[in-house]
Amino acid sequence: MLSVNNIEVVYSDVILVLRGISLAVEKGQIVSLLGANGAGKTTTLKSISGLLLREDGAVTRGGIEFDGQRLDKLAAEEITRLGIVQVLEGRRLFQHLTTEENLLTGALIHPNNRAEIRRTLEQVYTYFPALPQLRNRTAGYLSGGEQQMVAIGRALMSRPRLMLLDEPSLGLAPLLVQSIFEMVRQYNEETGVSILLVEQNANVALQVADYAYVMENGRIVLDGSAEQLAQNADIKEFYLGLTSVGERKSYRDVKHYKRRKRWLG
Repeated sequence: MLSVNNIEVVYSDVILVLRGISLAVEKGQIVSLLGANGAGKTTTLKSISGLLLREDGAVTRGGIEFDGQRLDKLAAEEITRLGIVQVLEGRRLFQHLTTEENLLTGALIHPNNRAEIRRTLEQVYTYFPALPQLRNRTAGYLSGGEQQMVAIGRALMSRPRLMLLDEPSLGLAPLLVQSIFEMVRQYNEETGVSILLVEQNANVALQVADYAYVMENGRIVLDGSAEQLAQNADIKEFYLGLTSVGERKSYRDVKHYKRRKRWLG
């Protein structure tokens, strides 16, 4: 469904950020993109969604295709109309609008079908049962978790075919993180919408994903099924903080590391 083929991304004509990234998302899959800060994960998503062009960035080599159509030369609004929607990191909402008004902005690409918009809105409220009571609350006064629900719900209102989720767990309590990821998996199973998930919390990401890629310094260094990566010794040590016998290591032991050369073998 989505094919990213050996792309390089440069900002301001001089800063090379992605160095030959290739990945694929099949129809109905949840694919996770793991990696530390600065690895290039968000840039990868923006390359797909077209937002890169608004930040003086460009795909200078390779290509991106969605159902056989080339994406990397299209504007963001054209890509959205194809069914690709990105949920940005940091819960970017219209702070002065209400919860429901924010949700309805996600349906602006389907302006002429009010009945379908209303059905989709009720579906969003089903996935996030806390939101109906907040429908008239100004978004700027919502909690971080509530804002994340609205941000994801707004994406669902566009009835996407592929949803790009950027760090949905950022700054949220563990119980709320688990709830949001359970909703993501439920939505995927019930609708068949494909999801590309960028996440630093490898533990929850690998629980919901079908397949995963690991990025470092603008390159893919490891990929495989989520089950395989969850059992990989390097992933356990560097991302889950576990030793080879399953004991949890301290943060001090794992916060600084160098990539093992066999990852690139």
